Amino acid sequence: MARDSQAALVALNRFGFGARGGASGDFVNAASDPRGFVKAELSRPNGVLLEVPGLLSTPALGRAVFAYQFEIQQARDAAAKVPATEANPPQPATDPKVPRRNLSLNSIAMDISGKEPPMPAAENGRANAVVVPTEAPQANAAKKAPQPLNIIQKTYRAEALARLQRAVIADCGFVERLVVFWSNHFCISANKGGLARMWAGSFEREAIRPHVLGRFSDMLKAVEQHPAMLFFLDNQQSLGPESRAGENRKRGLNENLAREIMELHTLGVGGGYSQDDVTSLARIITGWTFAGRLGQLGTPGTFVFNANAHQPGAQRLLGKIYENNGVAQGEAALADIARHPSTAKFIATKFVRHFVADDPPPALVARLQDVFRKSDGDLKALASALLDSDEVWQTPLTKVRSPYEFLVAAGRLLGRNPEEPGRYLGGLNVLGQPLWSPAGPNGFPDTNAAWAAPEGMKLRLDISAQVASRLADSIDPRDLLELVAADAASPETRWTIERAESRQQALALLLMSPEFQRR
Repeated sequence: MARDSQAALVALNRFGFGARGGASGDFVNAASDPRGFVKAELSRPNGVLLEVPGLLSTPALGRAVFAYQFEIQQARDAAAKVPATEANPPQPATDPKVPRRNLSLNSIAMDISGKEPPMPAAENGRANAVVVPTEAPQANAAKKAPQPLNIIQKTYRAEALARLQRAVIADCGFVERLVVFWSNHFCISANKGGLARMWAGSFEREAIRPHVLGRFSDMLKAVEQHPAMLFFLDNQQSLGPESRAGENRKRGLNENLAREIMELHTLGVGGGYSQDDVTSLARIITGWTFAGRLGQLGTPGTFVFNANAHQPGAQRLLGKIYENNGVAQGEAALADIARHPSTAKFIATKFVRHFVADDPPPALVARLQDVFRKSDGDLKALASALLDSDEVWQTPLTKVRSPYEFLVAAGRLLGRNPEEPGRYLGGLNVLGQPLWSPAGPNGFPDTNAAWAAPEGMKLRLDISAQVASRLADSIDPRDLLELVAADAASPETRWTIERAESRQQALALLLMSPEFQRR
């Protein structure tokens, strides 16, 4: 049973989000057939889709945000025409010197443990991001009252809640882990602006999820033609220098999208391309944009090809000539890049680094690279080949869970399906992984150096202690240990929990144990 238990721990932690609490039986099921337990999710292709009532398509969201932004602009223009009076004084700008507290760890823990907080969340759903009062409480009471969320933040939170709920209730979570991996690989940032925040969830639902068990080339095309990616990397601003629009506006190329396609999405650094290739690809995808509020090029919020902005003529890319045949020129280029040997190596290496080790075993990388190439980028075949490799079941669990994985795993173990996302989002902010908001187009890091730093682990301990302070009276941590690891738990972990001074301390130690923190 010990060997099966160790394999069950690998199945649940390396490939999923950990065992669920209650009577789920996840650990027992995983121990009986570890590989089959994980692989079962690959046989349910529709399970990767996220179709939740109320979540709108990108065009519908685009129309809504365009209308909202237009209304805001009209109100500002009208306000600018009204002279300041005693009855209508000018509003002072927010004082940047007024300190703001960190998101409350206590509040985050309350959500995970299912207890209601004693105070409302602050404006726009930022959990307890409280402005330190500078006036008497009575005079400032109205300003501290919760404000209605705008449409952009409402949408962002609804998308976040749907994603969190799916991760918490999934049997194993392997497919959801694949979604997280590919969403981070092809990342955008919700911090780019209103459109990016509005589209962050729909981008993942439309461009990532349908292709997680499909072909890489199809995902690549869907991603690069999605309005969210075009907006994030400014391709709507890229004009062919010799196109009609380029000559009229005296503007030229923006190479952001072309560079990241080659450096981060496909070939990788050192993948055999040059700056000339980046410029050629940028020319090839000029005219790839999305329709705006007025809908002059198409339905607002949809991908469109603007022939007037497209650079005329054939282009040489990676030694091949691509004739100018409109949008098909760029689609052909992407299809060839997706099948390039450097892309197979880059994707296989990153895939193994995520699921197995910071230093990917070369033999495993080579095997997955070969599967990727021979299957024409079949991502289901890639995932299956990973699960069929003995190395992934024998390699010790040394990678530390990311903040997202940690919070989801805690919610699963404690049986808390979130009813609102605010404090999970707050926890991600505190721990340095704000949802859909990496600092750059290379996404969040995927190594222990990023997530196992002392300050980050201290914050996890604080959250764990707060959770334990609310749940310890109703939960026996020794029972939870059986759900987490059973007899795969190390003697040190078992000894530590059994000899803890209190249930509260024992539960906090369990949430910080290697069996819970490592995958």
